Amino acid sequence: MTSDDKPTTTEDHETAARSRAAADTALLEAFGGVRGMVDTTVPGLVFVLLYTIKRDIHLAAIAALGLTVLLALARLARKETLKHAFSGVFGVAFGAIFAMMSGDAKNFYLPGMLYTLGLAVAYVLSAIFRYPLIGVLLGPMLKENLSWRTRNPGRFRAYTKATWAWGLILLAKSAILFPLYWWGDATQLGWVKVALGIPPFLLCVYLTWIFLAKAPPPIDVIAEMEAEEKAERERERARAERGPVAEPPRFP
Repeated sequence: MTSDDKPTTTEDHETAARSRAAADTALLEAFGGVRGMVDTTVPGLVFVLLYTIKRDIHLAAIAALGLTVLLALARLARKETLKHAFSGVFGVAFGAIFAMMSGDAKNFYLPGMLYTLGLAVAYVLSAIFRYPLIGVLLGPMLKENLSWRTRNPGRFRAYTKATWAWGLILLAKSAILFPLYWWGDATQLGWVKVALGIPPFLLCVYLTWIFLAKAPPPIDVIAEMEAEEKAERERERARAERGPVAEPPRFP
């Protein structure tokens, strides 16, 4: 290795480190991070706790919904993203209304369970049809868009593995919860659902991080397009500075 090669190697390492840091940030942002886990888990905990103590569906449902709204307002006050908070508000609202109208506390958890099952099926199908959902979600955040499908086979494999991991783990979670919904009572279902709230999510995020850490860095297609546009402007400016090209003389 020559001395001229060393800066390039250093730059490559720095670029890879920045890419991995960006991937870690995008991964946490895409799935809500710690605040997202709190927003989706604590209302369910409040519901099952109050229902276990008071056996009052309306009290438990209203308390869970009120807490979800407060969490959304806290995000709004801090000028944080509201997409995860709003999804939590709608999920808890549907569950609360469904439980109060049916008179069955287990129905508080049904919308969230159906959402989890639908998401699991979407992950599996996207992996089967070679459009892994994790890549579709993270690609724009990492400025690679869908370039990993045709130009970066290592990342394509990593996104496919991560998508299978999410799909299978969420299917396993559904396989535990739905029998409890059909044959268990509301208290059993509630506590098991709370227990299965954060650990499967953390496992999915950890496996995704492992797969992507071993994959090649993303191709920044945004930077490529900007570089091409800059080069085109430079060519146009150079042509303008040279002026019109004289035509060769024509002989009869």
